[in-house]
Amino acid sequence: MEFSDALKQLKKGQKIRRTSWSQAEEFVFEVKEQQWQGQEINPFMLIKTKEIPAYSMFQPNSCEVLANDWELVE
Repeated sequence: MEFSDALKQLKKGQKIRRTSWSQAEEFVFEVKEQQWQGQEINPFMLIKTKEIPAYSMFQPNSCEVLANDWELVE
């Protein structure tokens, strides 16, 4: 699926990933309704990997935005 479709699913709470990624990149998900020092934070995306630390900020690059190999993760 294209990133635009995957993004719609992400916003519904689904986890997404690219089929071309290695097994080290498990999935991307949206974090919302969070606070830091009592202040609300805008929603953001994290990627879960098999590395340590396991979670990192995810900012898609142009290749990822234009890719059509996105899939939902159960």
